[in-house]
Amino acid sequence: MVMLSFRRGLGRHRRQKRVRRKILGTDGRPRICVFRSHKHIYAQVISDEKGATLATVSTLSKEFMAGAKQARGIEAAKQVGALLAEACKGKGISHVVFDRNGFLFHGRVKALAEAAREGGLNF
Repeated sequence: MVMLSFRRGLGRHRRQKRVRRKILGTDGRPRICVFRSHKHIYAQVISDEKGATLATVSTLSKEFMAGAKQARGIEAAKQVGALLAEACKGKGISHVVFDRNGFLFHGRVKALAEAAREGGLNF
């Protein structure tokens, strides 16, 4: 078990383990893992069979920073989702499994997923 300070993050960690038992990223259908902090959002495409990260995009990545306007919150999550879909298309990935990583599916996590779907990824 991950070392957590007293009660902090324990609920998210339990949800994360519960979800991770059910889903698995394969080479044919990798897993999109999302992490959000107070300021930033990160998404990576993972093949659990190889144990490798196939693509990654975040609000700190060069692709996001090269955008004309710097967005925050839900708008930033939408941009990250669109950039992730482009990166996956470039690598020939069209079908993925979505791992919300213990976070509730609303707000920024939902915006990222919807933007990735609009970009051409199939969940």
